[in-house]
Amino acid sequence: MSTPAAESSLLRDQLATMTTEAYRPELADIDRLPTVEIARHMNAEDATVSKAVAERLPEIAAAVDAIAERMARGGRLVYAGAGTAGRLGVLDASECPPTFNTDPSQVVALIAGGPSALLTAVEGAEDSGEMARSDLDSLSLSELDTLVGISASGRTPYAVEAVRYARSQGALTVGLSCNTGSALAAAAEHGIEVVVGPETLSGSTRLKAGTAQKLVLNMVSTITMVKLGKTYGNLMVDVRASNEKLRARAHRIVGLATHAPDEDITSALVATDGEVKNAILTLLGSVDGPTAARLLEDAHGHLRRALEAAAA
Repeated sequence: MSTPAAESSLLRDQLATMTTEAYRPELADIDRLPTVEIARHMNAEDATVSKAVAERLPEIAAAVDAIAERMARGGRLVYAGAGTAGRLGVLDASECPPTFNTDPSQVVALIAGGPSALLTAVEGAEDSGEMARSDLDSLSLSELDTLVGISASGRTPYAVEAVRYARSQGALTVGLSCNTGSALAAAAEHGIEVVVGPETLSGSTRLKAGTAQKLVLNMVSTITMVKLGKTYGNLMVDVRASNEKLRARAHRIVGLATHAPDEDITSALVATDGEVKNAILTLLGSVDGPTAARLLEDAHGHLRRALEAAAA
């Protein structure tokens, strides 16, 4: 049986092989540099992240296609991670309802240690595979769901076990990390390893690694929603107009899609209870509100398909 000292030594050995943990001796005097020089260095480092993401676009696209296919049949997208990775998952999931009018249950995020871990580190939570299984049990995963495990190192036990357990339940699995040959990618059906190199501050993976994970999650959720008909061209037509800014945005989006006069846009939004898609359909398809709602339901929410049906 291994001892705590032996486990600690093994973990140190593992970290020593990871790009995200590498030490950069050329930056040993960074604390002596002028502020603008430190900022210039960080900015130059950040500029390399998009290239690292670009190298993984085929893997990202394959994962998105698989996710969208399942969500079109009623599945959910679930993120799971610890620390910064978990917080990034929570951020991406929380943006989906106001941006794409998704039900809060459609895109869900789990963070090791629960909601309190968003603000305060929960001791030992990231090391608990049992916690990952318990958190996933509460969701009752099915073969229609997708679990995206997020971990900069690719070894975080909470994320790795979340992927393994979700896969055992028949869910689609994706592993997003920033090291090659990671346990997370190996456990998932779709492994995405975005290697951004050593950080400015050794081991501070909220920097380039965090930026890379945010960029990939942006793609995963946004492109999936495009595939699900949540947009019309590049217009955010499923926006939920829940405040004054969003109501103004809804009006503007209808205008960009239809080029209709302001008074006609206002009337269309009133007739469709503020639903942007429906308002566009009434104006471009020359149908009333109830007909627009029916056509969109028949088209499973895809505005282009509904417009084609209206023109038939």
